[in-house]
Amino acid sequence: MIFPSQDFHRTLIVKPEKLHQGLDAIVHGISGWRRRRPAIARSLMNEAEKISAMAQGLVHVSDHRLRQRLSEIQLQFRRQDKDHESLLPEAISLMVEASSRTTGLLPYTVQVMGALALYRGYLAEMATGEGKSLTACLPSILAAWTGRPFHFVTVNDYLADRDAAEMAPFYTFCGVSVGCVTSQMEPRERRLNYEKGVVYTTLKELVADFLRDRLIIGALHDSSRRQLRTLLNGKSGGLENTVLRGLDTAVVDEADSVLIDEAVTPLIISRPQKNSSLVEASMITNEIVGLLVSGKDYTVDHKYKDINLTTEGERKLKEQSRLLKGMWRGPARREELVKQALTAREFYKRDQQYVVQDGKVAIVDEFTGRLMPNRTWRHGLHQAIEAKEELTVNDPSETLARLSFQRFFRFFRKLSGMTGTASEAAAELWHIYGLPVMTIPTNKPCIRQVLPDRVFSNEKEKFEAVVEEIERWRITGRPVLVGTRSVTASERLASLLAARGLEFNLLNAVRHKEEAQIVAMAGEKDRITISTNMAGRGTDIKLGDGVARLGGLHVIATERHESGRIDRQLFGRCARQGDPGSAQAFISVEDELIRRFVPSLLKNRLSAALCNGTPGANMLAKTSVYQAQKTAQRLAYRQRRDVLKMDTWLEEALSFSGPSAEV
Repeated sequence: MIFPSQDFHRTLIVKPEKLHQGLDAIVHGISGWRRRRPAIARSLMNEAEKISAMAQGLVHVSDHRLRQRLSEIQLQFRRQDKDHESLLPEAISLMVEASSRTTGLLPYTVQVMGALALYRGYLAEMATGEGKSLTACLPSILAAWTGRPFHFVTVNDYLADRDAAEMAPFYTFCGVSVGCVTSQMEPRERRLNYEKGVVYTTLKELVADFLRDRLIIGALHDSSRRQLRTLLNGKSGGLENTVLRGLDTAVVDEADSVLIDEAVTPLIISRPQKNSSLVEASMITNEIVGLLVSGKDYTVDHKYKDINLTTEGERKLKEQSRLLKGMWRGPARREELVKQALTAREFYKRDQQYVVQDGKVAIVDEFTGRLMPNRTWRHGLHQAIEAKEELTVNDPSETLARLSFQRFFRFFRKLSGMTGTASEAAAELWHIYGLPVMTIPTNKPCIRQVLPDRVFSNEKEKFEAVVEEIERWRITGRPVLVGTRSVTASERLASLLAARGLEFNLLNAVRHKEEAQIVAMAGEKDRITISTNMAGRGTDIKLGDGVARLGGLHVIATERHESGRIDRQLFGRCARQGDPGSAQAFISVEDELIRRFVPSLLKNRLSAALCNGTPGANMLAKTSVYQAQKTAQRLAYRQRRDVLKMDTWLEEALSFSGPSAEV
């Protein structure tokens, strides 16, 4: 039985505010700066130090008395008593001692500071290895005590399942149930887990379940409408077939990846739609574009990933259009098909944006390097890529519901997050989500040594130098982690190392099953690990015996990324918790970042300077990379902002407004 109050909260979502513009945006930005000013951080640290001191006085308190006091405070948080916030320091100090007893992990003062930041709605920037999983448990318990739905959103099933299992004794001691929702679960099992006080799950599972629930209840998303229907004809509102118990509070792990990098990626609920004419047209168009010549029949804009047909190209297309049938012969339709096919050829490369497995195209997540099974590109692009790869061209999908991750996270009443890299995107996180960024100091000073970038005129020279560098560090016994941007680059480097007789572990979108184990072992002596962008985020790399004396883990980046945050994520794999470590980037003029975002004149000048050994070439390269990243990030931000504006426009145009907005 679902009580009216429960029924109301199951479909309640916050109506997102409109983005601030003009003078309002400036004032809003100043407000965000005030929320993250250094004085706030100092205040939180002082509060954390007092809580840690209180926890030290609980060492000799019995388990029974500890549980009893936690239960008493929990009751006051559940009732939301007027003075329940005054109990916060005592509550967290009790949790600190409970954690030590149940998990063997005693939270550091900086972890307590991070927990306070999360509880107060901040995005906590905590360095790799600083114990984010344990830090998040403290505000998670506080949120669960209120009885409202709470979700801990992480990046993959493994981390969700691991953290839920490892922290279960701690949660149980504090009177909180814990659940985990992963991709393999059936609806009944999902519903049971979503009923728990703290629910660990992934972004894609949570959004997919939200959309499926909305499809089930249809127009009855408004609780008053559901209750009226029940009173009038005795029919239920359909909630018995839904799985979520509502959205209220969430903590997002690896928040920069989720809220920034994947923000505009829509999650789509779809079903196959028979369209034999599109399938046939895609195959014919693939043959047509084989006759077109780049630079003569069409031009390619690499920066904006755009294709434009020339007059000669349009003439050729008109001549070949007789091969197409029906509506696809029309000028607009045939040009759309050809542009999609050319886009598939020019911008979507095998083992970079996708891989082919078992005769099917599997999309590779651009930011994590992971495969996205059962996902397809829209508007005929997926069919164009299948035709290009000479695979069976499948029918397109009919969209039943879709929602961008960016819009979804604006539905929560209370949102916070944590990551190792957020300061670069602090302004955007505040502007879009109202999330101020709080940098949490490390428990021990970071002694990472970042070496100057090495720059080469072409990729061949760069990869040869990377192999030589790996061999050099290998002789010393230090472990090496090499980060690559694509599957192709990782496989290329692997073949070069194999030719030298070097043993290594390879981790990419194709070889990802043992991801956590491979990354966890990357700190062992003499170990060489090649990894794509995923780099085992969420898994600590602990140094093997004697490795610290040798200098720790050495990280090599084989390319700079469009976002400097991703570079920092990779470098952050070394020198954790005061360990020694070093990092260095190897770049070339042929890298995608430079090809797309550095003006041709500057690119040619840089290439000539490198070939001639001109003094200052490295400084010119550093400046070029910095400007390219700035340009790329501005472009990406504009795209995210435009998607959010479109979401808002659609919501208003379709009258999906109010606290129970449909999606």
